[in-house]
Amino acid sequence: MTTEHDGVRDLLAAWAFGALEPADRRTVPLHLAECEDCAAEAERLRETVRLLDGPATDGSGRRPAAGILSGALRTRPAAPDVAPHAAPYAAAVAGLKALLPEIEGRWSIPVVHDWDAHATVAHLLAADEHLARLLGLDTALPASRIPADTHWGAAWDLRTREIIDHEHARTPGETATDWAEQADALLAAPEAHDPELAARAVTLMGARLPVADHYVARAFEAWIHTDDLGRALGLAVPPPPPEHLWQLVRLAVRILGLALEREAAPVLFSVTGVEQWVLGSEDEPVRAELTLDPVDFCLLVGGRYRPDEVPRDSTGDAAAVRNVLERAASLAWL
Repeated sequence: MTTEHDGVRDLLAAWAFGALEPADRRTVPLHLAECEDCAAEAERLRETVRLLDGPATDGSGRRPAAGILSGALRTRPAAPDVAPHAAPYAAAVAGLKALLPEIEGRWSIPVVHDWDAHATVAHLLAADEHLARLLGLDTALPASRIPADTHWGAAWDLRTREIIDHEHARTPGETATDWAEQADALLAAPEAHDPELAARAVTLMGARLPVADHYVARAFEAWIHTDDLGRALGLAVPPPPPEHLWQLVRLAVRILGLALEREAAPVLFSVTGVEQWVLGSEDEPVRAELTLDPVDFCLLVGGRYRPDEVPRDSTGDAAAVRNVLERAASLAWL
């Protein structure tokens, strides 16, 4: 007799090639989130696809993103062996390092906000600096001139501007090298390897969270901006692997839940049906149900979807659903 497990295993090759039928695009991720054997096999198949498509080119002679990543992975050491909380950041750093050679000669291309590719990498250098300094790491960046009592949001923006101005006076290669060295230092820090050390709570980006969660936040931002760069270059950057993607999703849901917990009408929120959370007041019955794809949810929280355009399934109180979507989009600091 054919079981659900057998049926999903038959679909793993199509999943690895990104060729699932619409009806299977929810079934397979649901199963992968619950079955370690299938998840491991799916990752092995996806890596095989990346290796196989390395020499392929598109009509412009440029290799697709998966080929770029696989080619880079063949010539570069693997991401460092770190604790699970730092693994998404290690993978995101590896992905951006693999993409950087494709930017050569195109550093002035517009990417996001009013940033070119050079400024985007400079922003990541500035963003990662906050965690690096909290962990006592040396950085290559000039001292900040921002008053200590500045609200974190304003300080975040001002520091990005400082660093972008500083880095635009240097070569893109120097900026990329300093970003990579700072990222490597974060991944070499004891907190990236010891979950007990990473359990220490620190305040960063206005939130007091364990260091482990701040590593996940760094992964979130590195992936979002790698995707930004890929889009600017006309390359489709793959999403994080499922186990890393769910770490990003769960952190985003926790922060969103804190933002909604007091006054919002409660909504039953799920991500492709794998997990469910009630977001909003605990004193009222659930008013609506909302389901998002995990990548779409991360792009919404990352500010890359507007609340009215993100693909979703919803029922019930439309105003309650809209409130959740708008609050999720408002969390973006990227």
